[in-house]
Amino acid sequence: MEMKQLLESLRSDAASFVHEGSYPLERAHEALGSGNDGFAAAGNRRARRNTPEYFERLTEAVQIIKAAREHRYGAMIFEEAMQRADFPLYMGDVLDRQMLGAYREHTPTWREYCRVGSVPDFRSVKRNYIDGAEGKLPQVGEQGKYLPAVLTEGEYSYSVNKYGRIIKWSWESYINDNQDQLGDSSPVRLARAARRSEDRFATELHIDANGPHASLYTSGNKNIINTTNGASSSNPVLGIVGLQDAFTVMGLMLDGDGEPIGMDGGQLILEVGPALAVTAENLLGATQIIVGADSGAQRIMTGNWLRAKVRAVVNPYIPLVATSANTHTTWCLHADPNTTRPALEMGFLRGYEGPQLFQKLADQVRLGGGGSAMDGSFEDDSTAFKVRHVMGGGRQSGKATVSSNGSGS
Repeated sequence: MEMKQLLESLRSDAASFVHEGSYPLERAHEALGSGNDGFAAAGNRRARRNTPEYFERLTEAVQIIKAAREHRYGAMIFEEAMQRADFPLYMGDVLDRQMLGAYREHTPTWREYCRVGSVPDFRSVKRNYIDGAEGKLPQVGEQGKYLPAVLTEGEYSYSVNKYGRIIKWSWESYINDNQDQLGDSSPVRLARAARRSEDRFATELHIDANGPHASLYTSGNKNIINTTNGASSSNPVLGIVGLQDAFTVMGLMLDGDGEPIGMDGGQLILEVGPALAVTAENLLGATQIIVGADSGAQRIMTGNWLRAKVRAVVNPYIPLVATSANTHTTWCLHADPNTTRPALEMGFLRGYEGPQLFQKLADQVRLGGGGSAMDGSFEDDSTAFKVRHVMGGGRQSGKATVSSNGSGS
């Protein structure tokens, strides 16, 4: 049989199996002529229909349609060929990686002033320390005995907990969602919630309703910026004088042997709320600063040495936590948590350091095969997304941070 005759036979077979109202034969021809090989060129579509390539593709299409009409297995093959959402596991994996990417592109502020820890399980973890034998050496006389040092030990502990949320919506909402916002935005919202939960948790470790946390900034830790701890004023507002006082209080910190603690390993972190963001940027961004009182005493203009020693971090959660007092005036100065015994630690379950995002797979299958993850629950057609995040943290050394509530008193 010549190619032309065989082609006409196949077209006739196709016409008998393709329903004219749902997929006319002429539309099938046009679709078959729109491949990557250039069949879609406007002036060449009909001319291309007598080529071997078109003949091969039409043969395959007719065989699939014919099989779909003759038996169930053929219908399943046809269904698979026509469905692009029949791979929930594969598509779920792609979705998960995309949403984690959206989470990671935001750098949380707490990493600037907190140490990041890893814990093996949900039981309390301990951070042990030993002090002693680091003070001034005593003199040893001729044939004298060396005196043993007294060591002291201590520990900090905390545990991690599981946090999470579900977003659930109906099949009818999905059908009405003509801008694809429900499926696309739900995982993004959950990932953003996980990031924000970290920031708020870390803030609540060192900020309470009245400003500097009363369990961390204490008279025993000597880390409140006040005259008792060596500052020129108590709880100064953020400024050159206030930062000088913060440096003074931090510089007077002593270890267990009564020796000064070096805080010069890395930059210090100035943490402020949004209301003090401009003040902090002006302090650290200026090329020169003027030091001295306005009461007639000598004033000195000098290069801004703060730029090399301090970096600013704006924590938007300070005013959300300090809701009773000092909401917009609280500020803190932290030592680099990676170079000294840290004041704060945030911990994550080992192997689950980031949030895990899930989509509930459909538990119903259409008769004849095929389906989509968006088919949802067998009982009510609903679809859901979930985030799970395991984290915790605790306060540690109060000697690595100082703070002022900014009240001036």
